[in-house]
Amino acid sequence: MWEREGRAFSMYKRMPSRDRSDVMDVEENSAFSQDSMDVETTNPSMWLSFPHVVVGTLSSFLFGYHLGVVNEPLESISLDLGFTGNTLAEGLVVSTCLGGALIGSLFSGWIADGVGRRRAFQLCALPMIIGASTSATTKTLAGMLIGRFLVGTGMGIGPSAVALYVTEVSPASVRGTYGSFIQIATCLGLMVALFIGIPVKEIAGWY
Repeated sequence: MWEREGRAFSMYKRMPSRDRSDVMDVEENSAFSQDSMDVETTNPSMWLSFPHVVVGTLSSFLFGYHLGVVNEPLESISLDLGFTGNTLAEGLVVSTCLGGALIGSLFSGWIADGVGRRRAFQLCALPMIIGASTSATTKTLAGMLIGRFLVGTGMGIGPSAVALYVTEVSPASVRGTYGSFIQIATCLGLMVALFIGIPVKEIAGWY
């Protein structure tokens, strides 16, 4: 009897530590999987997070809107600000917004981690408001470029923070569906900007 116990003990001692850890990991992982299944079966209703997702995706809507909003009125803007026929200036008015978006996107992750996802896309509205107001009231090309750059900065910060926010607040069962709202909102923003631009030649100063 003592011999059998001693043999069993010696066999246990000779078992590699990696093998023992694998056994423990399997048991722990099975318990963790059971807990995960319990959590998954008690997902909250999708309608609880739906309003938050819609509000968050407004940032993506504005991203698309500001991308396309100057395409139609560009000729009128060039007349008002005195750079008609200057293709370089016209290109800068359009592309400066994307330059600001590049700068904003470089800092978006740091801002989202520092102040939180929701606060990040709330703060991105500040440069967009200031930039849009500057673009609407300026009388010079420089003012238009500054305004477009500020708008672009907000555009770069917002959508990336919103993508994290939507992923975190959405129930697992509709996470992919809610995530697609970000792309849908961007496309809708572009479409709205282009449709609004239809009457640009009939309504002076509408932009």
